[in-house]
Amino acid sequence: MLLGNPSGGAKRWPRGQKFTLSAIGGDAQVAYRAAVLEARASGRAALDSALAGWAAPRGLAPADGAIAAELSGKRLGMGDLCEALDSAGIPAEEVRAGIGRLVDAGIVEPLPPASRATP
Repeated sequence: MLLGNPSGGAKRWPRGQKFTLSAIGGDAQVAYRAAVLEARASGRAALDSALAGWAAPRGLAPADGAIAAELSGKRLGMGDLCEALDSAGIPAEEVRAGIGRLVDAGIVEPLPPASRATP
């Protein structure tokens, strides 16, 4: 049986789709890193609060910042992102959902397929 959307609402992307940070995403990623560094020495509760404070005004989940940070200066596909973030405890389903939220927020942009890129 085929499911219409097996990842619970996450957008579906073409195979081989790559993503990168947008210009807005660069600023959001800098703010994410600042929030992490500022709260790091204060304990887990402070870190969770700082990440929630970063995410809420952008309509994101706190873990979406780690996805944006992973894309900083890179062009990665979903498989590469899922593999890289698995060690941080972020499951593949959450990476897929997070990419959708980040694209909707304008922080991440899907790159045109290599076959459509201008030479």
